[in-house]
Amino acid sequence: MILAGDVGGTKTNLGLFDVQNGVLVKVADKRYVSHEYKGLEEIIADFVRTTGAKPTAAGFGIAGAVVDYRVHTSNLPWDVDGQTLARQLGLGLVRLLNDLEATAHGISTLRPVDLEILHQGVSAPEAPRAVIAAGTGLGEAILFWDGSKHIPTATEGGHADFAPHTIRQAELWKFIKARSEFVSTELILSGRGFRTVHEFLSQAVRHPAFDDPKIDSAVEITRMALARECPVCIDAVGLWVEIYGSEAGNLAVRTVARGGIYVAGGIAVKILPLLQDGRFVAAAQHKEKMADFLRQIPIQVVLDEECPLKGAANAAWKSC
Repeated sequence: MILAGDVGGTKTNLGLFDVQNGVLVKVADKRYVSHEYKGLEEIIADFVRTTGAKPTAAGFGIAGAVVDYRVHTSNLPWDVDGQTLARQLGLGLVRLLNDLEATAHGISTLRPVDLEILHQGVSAPEAPRAVIAAGTGLGEAILFWDGSKHIPTATEGGHADFAPHTIRQAELWKFIKARSEFVSTELILSGRGFRTVHEFLSQAVRHPAFDDPKIDSAVEITRMALARECPVCIDAVGLWVEIYGSEAGNLAVRTVARGGIYVAGGIAVKILPLLQDGRFVAAAQHKEKMADFLRQIPIQVVLDEECPLKGAANAAWKSC
């Protein structure tokens, strides 16, 4: 049995997988609200207790940089230590991965039905691939071909500086800079970024979520944009999508990702119609001297939100 986890700032999903006919099959799972727990060890203890799991291997994709077998989570006050988890589970080794590295491992498990094509491009199956995912934070990863398979590697690209692409985006940078020492790409391309963009566009238009911390402003803004109920919400999400597409194109240029751009994360699935209207792809391809090159790159949205969980399980299984 393989115990796997997808550990993020908002939620932590744990799953138990069995190997059946050479394929991982999920046999149990549970979702936890991350901030309600003191650490991952507490969540694992609950899962093992409620499921009776006795894993023979374990892997966890965690939002943060894995250094010396430890992770300080990016959007939680947790320190995750691989040796501590291994002792807790009675295992010699627990696989710790950056959350986007886990997602990249999960790409190989996806079926065609798990992907929505935004741009067909030209297939280059042995070329590098780029994975980008906006959620509670922004994650980026790369898959390199080693001669027989793609090998994922993590990045912390979401924390790199935001690069405005238009005059309007430059004004957004100034707006955020007046509030914050840093203007990282993640400050915009994450759930909290929707409200930031909305407030940049209009200080006068407010919604209940802006004054009630119990309501998720990202959910409210994106819902009203999809329903076309609020012009500022429509404009805010449209600008957000353009910036997302531009950053995806940046990642592809930096990694020569001819094998494709994979857009993962829960936000992409929730606003899929707004990614399909052409703005995301146009922004991804609008680069100096690189437009023809970028038009060759396929762009797909990962519809399976369990991709990082499956990727963590797959990585742990292959490490056995």
